[in-house]
Amino acid sequence: MDELLKAASSGKSHTLAVACAQDPEVLRAVWTARKAGMAEAVLVGDEARIRALAETSQLSLDDFSIVHEPDETLACRKAVSLIRKGKADALMKGAVPTAVVMRAALDRSEGLRRGSLLSHVAFLDLPRLGRPLLLTDAALNIAPGLEEKKKILANAVRVAHGLGNPSPVVACLCAVEKLNPKMPATVDAAALTEAWRQGKITGCQVFGPAALDNALFPAAARRKGMEGPLAGCADILLVPNIEAGNMLYKALAFVARAGAAGVVAGAQAPVILASRADSRETLMHSIALALVSMEANTTGECKDEKGAGIEFWFHLHQARALCGGQADSA
Repeated sequence: MDELLKAASSGKSHTLAVACAQDPEVLRAVWTARKAGMAEAVLVGDEARIRALAETSQLSLDDFSIVHEPDETLACRKAVSLIRKGKADALMKGAVPTAVVMRAALDRSEGLRRGSLLSHVAFLDLPRLGRPLLLTDAALNIAPGLEEKKKILANAVRVAHGLGNPSPVVACLCAVEKLNPKMPATVDAAALTEAWRQGKITGCQVFGPAALDNALFPAAARRKGMEGPLAGCADILLVPNIEAGNMLYKALAFVARAGAAGVVAGAQAPVILASRADSRETLMHSIALALVSMEANTTGECKDEKGAGIEFWFHLHQARALCGGQADSA
């Protein structure tokens, strides 16, 4: 995860709009991000509480702009407005329920919609695997259908592009790796794979249905009779529903102790949803993820030249080269 932080610090300067910034961990994260040269921040919320928390945590706010707004709904709207006016580049949730900040972000006239579905993309760093993983959607879309899954997939692919992977491999996760009409997830997975083969899904490579083991490890895929260069080499795990995604994310982050970060993609700007369970490190990593993936998240394009994201993805893990070797030891 240090490479992710380094990549975020090496890019151009950005500004975060923090909605309801009166949260001690969020304040410390944005203060640390500014000190590291990652981003400036505009703190929107109850100014007295913000300053009191900063004083308790021994954080100087001399270099931060503060917009006083004690009402949480109005604070979220003002944070979103900063982005719409070009005064900030990404939205970060503070001490406010997710539903409130997302309502402001999704407002049809004053929000950050751009005609696409919003979805959560988690970044997971598992050293034993030998490559970074993106997991989607573990937080926003409850039971997406086929068309929603296409949009969720596209959002994750744009994040991967921003991280420097121009053609990520997407595994459509299911409980089994064979099409079963009684298991709707396998039907959707097969349809997504066929859509990619027909050129209707671009910017990535898609395979599925795939169980978790044969999505990540080529040796496991071979044992199941799955052939081809994609099996076992997933960069993006597309889960069938929020229950599967949420449990998988928490198992990897808390049990397997993976380095973790998350961002909401598909809006005019990245949205960082800080959870009360997130550590300071996870918040920092999420800020870095939003910044590194920002170019593709806002334009939908993957640049050809080697920028911070390109160097990050391939220098850190060289995913294709490591894929087979890691799998054989699984």
